[in-house]
Amino acid sequence: MPTVRDPLDPKISMWHFLAFYLRFLREKAGLSLTQCGAVIGVARSTVSNIEAGRIRPHEDQLEKLDAKYGTGSLLRLLLWFARMAHEPDWGRQLVKYEEQANTIRSYHGQAIPRQLQIEDYVRALVDVGTEEGADEIVARRLARQKALNDREKQPFYWLIMDEAVLASCVGGPEVMKAQLLHLRRAMDLPNIIIRFVPPSAGAHPGVDGPFQVISLATRDVAYAGAQNGGRLIEQPLEVRDMWTKFDRIGAKALPEDDSRALVEKYLEQYR
Repeated sequence: MPTVRDPLDPKISMWHFLAFYLRFLREKAGLSLTQCGAVIGVARSTVSNIEAGRIRPHEDQLEKLDAKYGTGSLLRLLLWFARMAHEPDWGRQLVKYEEQANTIRSYHGQAIPRQLQIEDYVRALVDVGTEEGADEIVARRLARQKALNDREKQPFYWLIMDEAVLASCVGGPEVMKAQLLHLRRAMDLPNIIIRFVPPSAGAHPGVDGPFQVISLATRDVAYAGAQNGGRLIEQPLEVRDMWTKFDRIGAKALPEDDSRALVEKYLEQYR
């Protein structure tokens, strides 16, 4: 007998509501998963994953379903609202996107991006901002980092940081020395580009905080960091704005060779 799935709770988020409603419309129309897949040009399993909230639908797919179900542009409007809304479970979805990414572009002005943090550096940052549960947070961050680094095909990382990241002695001299050595070795890897923005470059668009642009197989998404949280960005025009911001910061950053020399300069004070 086929497995019977309970529908998602549509009150959790707009994404859950969209997935719930797509299943409702399909069943109301009397379509099987296979038949629905034929309408939008995907396999049965993909339709099942969309309705379970494991995969997010694309606009062209919902355009075809709007036509099939006679819903005008309702499904595409729901997709727009889902992309624009704050989602309580955005962090879990961000992790999924990072694990699927072809390229991750990150800007950070205050700390080395998490992908390249050593354990002691992670702990030093967590201890400053957390009164309890620090061990759990550190373990979770390291597990997330390991999931990225253990991928058979590594994503391409394009990382831009302010020079202030190098000047900040996080965790003390020994921790910072080990972190800078790790960073310097990473700068020679073929899938990583790291550049720094010197103070002499003046103001740039990164003043609002850290962010990422994540390139997937078929589209781009972004993440904007903030105190006590952040925001996942999926609306194409807003993602394009984050791309522009990253390029404008990159225009003020040092070339790769000069950035390597800068890390070596800061390492000298720990020898």
